[in-house]
Amino acid sequence: MNVLEIISDQHHAGCIGVAGHRQAITPNLDRLAREGVRFTAAYTQNPICTPSRVSVLSGQYCHNHGYYGLSGPRPDRLPSFLQHFRAHGYRTAGIGKLHLPNVPRDWLLEHCDLYRECYEYGPSSEKSAFYAYLEERGLREKEDSIWLPEFPGSHHHDARPSWLPFEHCVEGWCVREAIRFMDECGDRPFAMQVSLPRPHQAFTPDRRFWEMYPADLELPATLNLEPVHRPPHFRAMYEWYHQNEGLIEPKDFAHWVRRVWRGYLACVTQVDYAVGLLLDYLERTGKAANTIVVYHSDHGGYHGIHGLPEKAPGICSEAVCRIPMIWRVPGIPPRVSHRLVENVDLAATLPVLCGLPAMETVDGRDLSGLLRDDVPVREVAVTENPWSKSIRWDRWRYVHYHPEIFGTETGELYDLASDPDETRNLFGEEPAVVAECRRRLLDWLVRTTRVKTMWPTLTNDDWDRPNYRTAADGTLANGHDPAALAQRLELWMKNYL
Repeated sequence: MNVLEIISDQHHAGCIGVAGHRQAITPNLDRLAREGVRFTAAYTQNPICTPSRVSVLSGQYCHNHGYYGLSGPRPDRLPSFLQHFRAHGYRTAGIGKLHLPNVPRDWLLEHCDLYRECYEYGPSSEKSAFYAYLEERGLREKEDSIWLPEFPGSHHHDARPSWLPFEHCVEGWCVREAIRFMDECGDRPFAMQVSLPRPHQAFTPDRRFWEMYPADLELPATLNLEPVHRPPHFRAMYEWYHQNEGLIEPKDFAHWVRRVWRGYLACVTQVDYAVGLLLDYLERTGKAANTIVVYHSDHGGYHGIHGLPEKAPGICSEAVCRIPMIWRVPGIPPRVSHRLVENVDLAATLPVLCGLPAMETVDGRDLSGLLRDDVPVREVAVTENPWSKSIRWDRWRYVHYHPEIFGTETGELYDLASDPDETRNLFGEEPAVVAECRRRLLDWLVRTTRVKTMWPTLTNDDWDRPNYRTAADGTLANGHDPAALAQRLELWMKNYL
């Protein structure tokens, strides 16, 4: 089996036609969902790009790999599923907005046969292959997928048609690079991540996708819902959005938010079009018969939902924590699953589906059984920041905050069965449910925390358990721990006695 993982940035789980959205135009994702298994309760591990992507590739929770912010020092000994596939004879590639730890150099460079980051994240990162492509054609100054270049130094929460046609935009470039790589692989199996930067702002889709949506389209129902039930940082972001103005005329809030919503949906459609080109290639070449396709996102977003501009503060809401996720696996019938799954499950599942040894360093669950049969793999799904964590179980979504954050006892509890828009915070009304949520969260944290050292010293047999492996070579991060010493002794005896 080949593996084509397509990850988008900031795609709200509900903004897909097949998910019931009345506005989003997504014929290709709808087609993929009809041919695969669509998960309606998939969750990200973190509401920020880099830590979420580290979790996807490593299969580890944030409290184990340690990344909670953007970029950062390179985790030299942290495995990725691309590295795992490469070690077993696959050709591997990372293409697009990879946005990973990059100091002193990008994390996945040695994990991939082809590494094509489309952006640059400071002097230590690799030079952008996409920027080089634009410079060769004299188009660099027109690149507008992250910033609006006509407004230097300003916020980029506004929308307009792109200055670049799809052919030369970042998604068009990603598709071409991916197809070129798959062609070059020939009959050799491949595993690749194609990371499409949109629908993350700036909201600058190709004009053809912009014009698919009317200027007076209906806005999110929760746009002007006062967040009196939300914590202080959520209310502060709401007030910022409602008290500021856009960059493009007319700048008033009413026109601004309508442009943003239109641009966001058009960017979703642009991502959908890119997905369609990749699916068409697989069909045209016959590779669809033996290629696993996974579509998902690093996290969700707002863009007017709940009256907020983008994804911050993300851990507060289902709109950011829940993500779209579709698996198309040859031989597995299509269906819809409402079971809880997480982004960390990719690294646990893909090797199993391809007949490879499982990665011993992952925290995720193998979904291969759930893909075939409706058998649950977990009771809770967790999205985490360092000092706040969101847990979803049964009908409930609970957000835990340390009291020191706001200077008082603060939390969020929503009954998603009766209140899917999270308009009523039941934190002060359901103490028994809050206590159960906290118990489950604590149990999850204790069960999933990865151990590096332990006292008293364990025997060699105890250290053979996969849960204690933290590096790709099967060793531990601390070279002085009992397991590492035992491995050194074994190596010495094997080679010198």
